[in-house]
Amino acid sequence: MPGKNSPPSEGCPTGGVVNSPPSEGCPKGGVVYKEIVTIINNYPIIRNFVENLPYNPALKKLVKDKRKAGILSEVLFWQQVHKGIFHKIDFDRQRIIGNYIVDFYVKTLGLVIEIDGSSHDVKIEYDAERQLYLENLGLNVYRIADIDVKKNLDIVMIDLENYIIQKYAEKTTPVFDHPSKGGEFTP
Repeated sequence: MPGKNSPPSEGCPTGGVVNSPPSEGCPKGGVVYKEIVTIINNYPIIRNFVENLPYNPALKKLVKDKRKAGILSEVLFWQQVHKGIFHKIDFDRQRIIGNYIVDFYVKTLGLVIEIDGSSHDVKIEYDAERQLYLENLGLNVYRIADIDVKKNLDIVMIDLENYIIQKYAEKTTPVFDHPSKGGEFTP
């Protein structure tokens, strides 16, 4: 099922957040393990990988052209997230999903990030249809205004952190570096 984390049938993975109850899902001790992607502001961010996304190979040439075009706001955002710079999260740029090309995609979270310029002002119905399609696949869509990337990039990145925490954080288990483990307590 899209967007669900299920442990392997051989047993639960050793690294992750433990949830108990529910007891179903893990054959050892009635606990469910969720894979942590990263930690943002002391919250473990839980994997939400969506499998078997549709892909239209006829769009490959268009993807290459879009990458080469170098839209300023997309390039500025890309500089903030490529190569795991943003919390060690892997972002794809210009990803094909079905018959659409999304600006950015985070596989481990099932997160689409769209940077909307002024051309989107006249494509309201198209954008709504596209977003509904992506959401029906189990993906979350986060929109950023082009002008905000150009003029308020620091705020854009903080807002993205907050969105990821809101949608993907295991809020019942904040992570702290405990002094007994050689770390410092960080609220």
